[in-house]
Amino acid sequence: MKAMILAAGKGERMRPLTLTTPKPLLEAGGKPLIAYHLENLHRAGFRDVVINHAWLGQQIEQALGTGEAFGLTIRYSPEGEPLETAGGIVRALPLLTGGGEDWFLVINGDIWTDFPLAELQPPATPDCDALLVVTDNPAHHSDGDFALQKDGTLASEGKDKLTFTGISLLHRRLFTGLDDNAGKLGPVLRRAMVAGRVRGLHHRGQWMDIGTPERLAELDRKLR
Repeated sequence: MKAMILAAGKGERMRPLTLTTPKPLLEAGGKPLIAYHLENLHRAGFRDVVINHAWLGQQIEQALGTGEAFGLTIRYSPEGEPLETAGGIVRALPLLTGGGEDWFLVINGDIWTDFPLAELQPPATPDCDALLVVTDNPAHHSDGDFALQKDGTLASEGKDKLTFTGISLLHRRLFTGLDDNAGKLGPVLRRAMVAGRVRGLHHRGQWMDIGTPERLAELDRKLR
């Protein structure tokens, strides 16, 4: 199974840091944010990784190369002008599923977590198109995103909603009929939730959305 790291955003909330450095290459604890993902993917047994990029994307390719330093094979999906998340995944689908695999992992490039990626395995049930990792709501996102039901499915509405971590296992059929203008991933997932085809996994460990310079500094203090 292959993995994709979403790294095409402009990182506007991280300015001025991202005016000259793409967000995945910003450092915390002495290494780039994206390096933690690559190390965790290798630890979990992944070997083939796709990274999409747009803003200052050549810096990402120059820094990571073919992935040999991480024990991985990295391929890139350049976008020029950044696509939204679902569109970026659709464009990269030939790289993610070209070997006949139907499932692939997707992880946001601007998070940090101790979630063990090896726990993400394709659901045994055939009526599932996505498995999302959710976590307790941080202070800056207290309303959450999705409600985890007793049967393990996720719903877009409901009490005690949890926050989507940006880590998911997705089936290629989730994107049937879509092109790289598909927009954001959220609406695609919500449509599948209505059909009961999205399941959730509650991560109770550490997770941070590194969306502001302040949270980057907080992570740096934590890791050091």
